[in-house]
Amino acid sequence: MSDPNVEQLLHDLQLTHPELHALVQAVRKVVRAVAPKASERVMYGGILFSAPEQFCGVFAYSAHVTMEFGKGAELEDTHTMLEGKGKFRRHIKLQTPADIDSKHLKDYIAQALRLSTRPSA
Repeated sequence: MSDPNVEQLLHDLQLTHPELHALVQAVRKVVRAVAPKASERVMYGGILFSAPEQFCGVFAYSAHVTMEFGKGAELEDTHTMLEGKGKFRRHIKLQTPADIDSKHLKDYIAQALRLSTRPSA
C-alpha cells in the first residue's frame, strides 16, 4: 500500500532534484529487495523504513542522498563506509547510483534489518 506522504515527498523531489529522485528510488528498490515487507513513512524530511521496527532511512539533501542507520554504531563496518561519530547513528553518503554497489549499501541495510529484529537482552 502506498503512503500518500511518501508519494508527495517523491513528487516534490522529482520536481526540484530529478537526479536525487532517481537515486532515492534506487535506494528504495534495494531496501525492498532486502526487506520486501518493510513499510515506509515520512519523518524528519526523509523516508524511514520499518519491518516492523525502524531500521534505516533515506534522506535527500541538496547535492547527495544519505542512508541513515539509527543503530549504526552497532553495525559491523567491514567495508569502512559508515560516517558519523555519534553515540548511535551512522550514515552512508551517496552521490550516484553506482555508489549503491560500491559502498555495499545492501550489506549495511541487511545488517540493520537483522539488528532491528534481534531480541533484546
